[in-house]
Amino acid sequence: MPKRVEKQREIEEIEVGDEIISWETWEYPPYDRSRWWYAIAGLIGSSLIIYAVLTANFLFAIIVLMMGVITLVNSLKQPDRIAVYITTHGVAIGQEFYPYKEIKDFSIIYEPPEVKLIYLDFLGVLRPTLGIPLEDTDPNLVREALLPYAFENLEREDENLTDMVRRLYKI
Repeated sequence: MPKRVEKQREIEEIEVGDEIISWETWEYPPYDRSRWWYAIAGLIGSSLIIYAVLTANFLFAIIVLMMGVITLVNSLKQPDRIAVYITTHGVAIGQEFYPYKEIKDFSIIYEPPEVKLIYLDFLGVLRPTLGIPLEDTDPNLVREALLPYAFENLEREDENLTDMVRRLYKI
C-alpha cells in the first residue's frame, strides 16, 4: 500500500507597510428586500425565461435562471465584514493587497447617506475600477492618507453606473 505524503502549503507573507488608516466594511452591501421586491424580480425573471424559450434563445434562459439562483443564494447568506487598510505600501482589502505601483489614481465620491465610496483605478487595462465603501470613515482622512502615494482623480464626480444600478435596484 503506497504512502501518501501531504505537502504543507507555504503561506507567502507580503510586506504591506505601516498602517495609516483602517476601517471595516461589508463584503458586499446587505440589502433589505421586501416580499414585493422578490415578487417583481420573480415576475421579471419568469417573463424573460418565457421570452427566451419562445425565441429559442436557451443560453439567455440559462443566464437569467443563474442570475436568479445567485441572487436568492446571496440573499440567504449574511455578508461578512472585511477590514480595509491604507498602508505605506498600498491598500489591503480583506485578503487582497494592491500596491501603490499598480494604482493609477483614486477618487472619493461622498454624498451621504447613500453614496460614500472611494474608487481605485489601476494601471492594468484588465483590472476593473474597485469601489470601496467608506462606511463612517472620514473621507478627508482617507484622502490625506492616499495623497502622498497616489494621484487623485478630481474629474470623477459620480459613482459608477453599475454601482448606481446595484444600489437603486438592490441587486
